[in-house]
Amino acid sequence: MEKVISDKNNLQVLYEDNHIIVVNKRPGDIVQGDKTGDKPLSEVVKSYIKEKYNKPGNVYLGVVHRLDRPTSGIVLFSKTSKALPRLNKLFQQKEAKKTYWAIVKNVPPKDSDTLVHFLKRNPKQNKSYAHIKEVPESKKAILEYRLLKKLDNYFLLEVDLHTGRHHQIRSQLSAIGCPIKGDLKYGFDRSNKDASIHLHARELKFIHPVKKEEIHITAPPPDEVLWNNCLN
Repeated sequence: MEKVISDKNNLQVLYEDNHIIVVNKRPGDIVQGDKTGDKPLSEVVKSYIKEKYNKPGNVYLGVVHRLDRPTSGIVLFSKTSKALPRLNKLFQQKEAKKTYWAIVKNVPPKDSDTLVHFLKRNPKQNKSYAHIKEVPESKKAILEYRLLKKLDNYFLLEVDLHTGRHHQIRSQLSAIGCPIKGDLKYGFDRSNKDASIHLHARELKFIHPVKKEEIHITAPPPDEVLWNNCLN
């Protein structure tokens, strides 16, 4: 489903029922509070629920997973304490299928491939380094990509994640010479004006934690020239 149910208060709600709510994160939004003190997406969603249903007191909202701040796309939240542990388990056991779109600078070595690296995180730099062989304190990272479209100066890749490592897509694509547009940290030559990067959490498939039916959500990318060219 590629539809936006509600776009009130700049919040794009893609799916909502009694147990879960799925929103389309804008680049620049943070999912959970951090040291910047900026209002996180979780608080925006709580406000939306409180207002929509006239809820008194505090609104319960469970954060299931996160996206990097400069990235856009699907973020899933739990609206009940019953659904949260079930959703956490789905993600931990890799039963939620996440697909991303990435716009990269260079043509990849192959039209499609499986990348396996060992990522070592540097917390001070907030950066992960991709190694071909295992190094101390590294974690195995696996993704599949395929070339979807050739744009004028860029290439659109579809990425399926098999593991969920810190900055995994950014680091692994950079390692094969395909830094994501705007991603200075991982080797792109200039930043995007809005500090975003062209990485978008495009699709999410999972079994509903309570209804036990498959949910398949597709998020429209940001309304911007390059992303719009990907849709045409």
